[in-house]
Amino acid sequence: MYRYSLRKRVAIAFAMCVAVLSVAWGFAFFSAIRLSEDRVLTRQLQHAAESYPSLAMNLRGYDEVGSLPESLREWAQTNPDEGLYEFQAEELHVAVVPVDNEQRNAFVVFDVAGIEAASSEDWWWLLVIIGVVGTLGALGFGLGVLVMRRAVAPVAQLAKVVADIDPEKLSAEDHKRIESSRFGDDEVGVLARTIEKTLERVSAFVERERYFTGSASHELRTPITVIIGALELLEQSDLSATDAKVVDRVRRATFEMKATIEMFLCLARETDDGLYDDQFSVMPLVSQAIDQQRHLLNGKLVDVEIDLNDVEIDDLDKPIACGHSQAFSIAVNNLVRNAFEHTLDGQGPITIHIKEHALFVTNQVSSEVDERHTPVEASLSHGYGLGLGIVQRLCERNGWSFSLQADEARVAARLSW
Repeated sequence: MYRYSLRKRVAIAFAMCVAVLSVAWGFAFFSAIRLSEDRVLTRQLQHAAESYPSLAMNLRGYDEVGSLPESLREWAQTNPDEGLYEFQAEELHVAVVPVDNEQRNAFVVFDVAGIEAASSEDWWWLLVIIGVVGTLGALGFGLGVLVMRRAVAPVAQLAKVVADIDPEKLSAEDHKRIESSRFGDDEVGVLARTIEKTLERVSAFVERERYFTGSASHELRTPITVIIGALELLEQSDLSATDAKVVDRVRRATFEMKATIEMFLCLARETDDGLYDDQFSVMPLVSQAIDQQRHLLNGKLVDVEIDLNDVEIDDLDKPIACGHSQAFSIAVNNLVRNAFEHTLDGQGPITIHIKEHALFVTNQVSSEVDERHTPVEASLSHGYGLGLGIVQRLCERNGWSFSLQADEARVAARLSW
């Protein structure tokens, strides 16, 4: 489409703009000079015509100072140097010419009365010149903008094409629009080819991700389902107390593995069929998380308190959150599990405070509670469970907010929506 590189096109456009402006200014100055010449001659001829038949002598020569007009005699007696002089009040122009081997001076006097334009006319001409200069400047600016736009048009076209492409929903039409052959072999073409290859890699990656999550979802959940079914059959048989404890441990480990698989699959999915816009009740998911993780408190004298001060007693279906319900369940399970695991015997209670748009999980990590401790922002990857980093990512995906504050006495996790 374009035979020259972008740099050459910009250079050619700049040269063309300068050349056109130079020609325009040259014509303007030439016209001004010719107009001035014609104006002077016209005024002089008009002055002569007005004094016809006796023609006025505007140009006179004087050999003696005494023969000069009276208004110039005093000045001439100062023996002025050779040159041209102007006397605006008398409307005279005087040339001093040395004669007789530069022993004395002669004077040539040009009377411009009636030839020079009046001051008011000069102002009109000044306004005309300013108008012409302004017009040429505006013309040059418009021409420069037009030329430069045409020079960088491929860049603007490529930018518009890229801006209209949604990387999360690439289609065959998008690949056709970004096809590098449309932009030539210059710098823009190189950039288009790079973007085209990048989009191809992104499309291939998204396709591999979808295939992996689809296959992994089936391949990983199937053995978990088989194990859960086998455990249910074992629980229905006559087991000794020791065997029952072992089966119970296996069952809990299996459910934790299932939750972990679901958590990573949830994070791996690029799209999830619009489930991130669902509305769901918070309270049932919190209760389910407490029930699933309560075994972590076995043998500990720790109470779990659920604070519903901001929730109506007769309306436990509230509060309502918006997002992916499975992601919310995973996040709450993680927070509850961390609180149960890091609370030692007798260091209770664990408080779960539910508000209209926020959930607080607070647990003590020391029996010596001092109110003077100032909570600080805690790290999400050290000391309180590696799963908190996953909770952070789940919250970012759903547009929620997550923070963790800790001091020497307690840890408080906050999940808001």
